[in-house]
Amino acid sequence: MAPTEEEKISDECKQMLLSLPKERGWRTLHLYQFQGFWCQAAEIQSIITFQKHFQATDTDIVLATIPKSGTTWLKALAFATPPFAHFQPHDLVPFFEYKLYANNQIPDLTTTNLPDDQPRLFGTHIPFASLANSIRKSNSKIVYICRNPFDTFVSSWHFLDKVKPESKAPLSMEDAFDMYCKGIVGFGPFWDHMLGYWNESLLRPQKVLFLKYEDLKEDGVFQLKKLAKFLGCPFTLVEEKNGVIESISKLCCFDNMKKLEVNKTGSSIKNFENKNLFRKAEVGDWVNYLSPKMVERLSKVIEDKLCGSGLRFKVFP
Repeated sequence: MAPTEEEKISDECKQMLLSLPKERGWRTLHLYQFQGFWCQAAEIQSIITFQKHFQATDTDIVLATIPKSGTTWLKALAFATPPFAHFQPHDLVPFFEYKLYANNQIPDLTTTNLPDDQPRLFGTHIPFASLANSIRKSNSKIVYICRNPFDTFVSSWHFLDKVKPESKAPLSMEDAFDMYCKGIVGFGPFWDHMLGYWNESLLRPQKVLFLKYEDLKEDGVFQLKKLAKFLGCPFTLVEEKNGVIESISKLCCFDNMKKLEVNKTGSSIKNFENKNLFRKAEVGDWVNYLSPKMVERLSKVIEDKLCGSGLRFKVFP
């Protein structure tokens, strides 16, 4: 029998896990509460290595997301260059925890194949408070996107049900929903994850740009202009007139990305097949899955946890 992810980690990390609160995992055997959020054993090892060794530069751009909230889409939009059609967005914008620092490796990021004027782009699901100190203290920029919790839950459940090992017993939607409402989900509680970046975007708007999936779906051109301006490369009037923004928005839209051959084959994030990263990308699809009681419960959680923050979501198209 192949070793589990928990069996692959270092002895030092295994020892640390013994002291952490744990719950049943969605995809793996357990989720552990680490630095205030829930994650898998292998992720904890990667995050510790990342926190110890990553050194940000002032020109770095970090794309941060809650899982299943438009991560692939945001990466495609941020990169948005001609080679995009031949590469998977997660290859172009690598995750700290799943690629660069996975398996306890320490990458050499001092030399890249990028032009001198090209910033380094990274992706992560790590909460703001647990980012490497150099990111939080430098002039690097963070773009964050999240999605209404109803659709995020449904998308997460479908995705993790697809990618779980055959040896792992299925997690019913009802059980997963109960865990989600308690905050027990990868990189959750979702409300802490959102508020960490939301509050920082209010405190330092020049540092953190906070985007919502639903706004991007509703007016992609406007959100793309906002993203480009934040990253210091606003579109020119000539580019706007020539339809460049609309072209990028169309290039990176869900339907186009889903049909690209590079997104139908291979695995860009550890052992997750690229084809499983794309499902429906619809706003309001949760109405097809959640009962009135579930909607009432999650609505109360959202109201209680986000109360007074100013953070609100559109839950219907």
